[in-house]
Amino acid sequence: MADDKDKSGGQDRTRINTSQDYEVRDWSKKFGVSADQLREAVKAVGPNAKDVEAHLKSVQRR
Repeated sequence: MADDKDKSGGQDRTRINTSQDYEVRDWSKKFGVSADQLREAVKAVGPNAKDVEAHLKSVQRR
């Protein structure tokens, strides 16, 4: 089933799909990081947005 970009409910708000350019763009902007930094964070901790955010904050403190 294709991703319906007109419906952004539930799971779309909690998971980051790095295969979708618009998601990478939007999440990168939200977290204030580059697309590459976002992709690396998702590789490190998985697609859960809260986990990615926590990871990015811990990396930025170093």
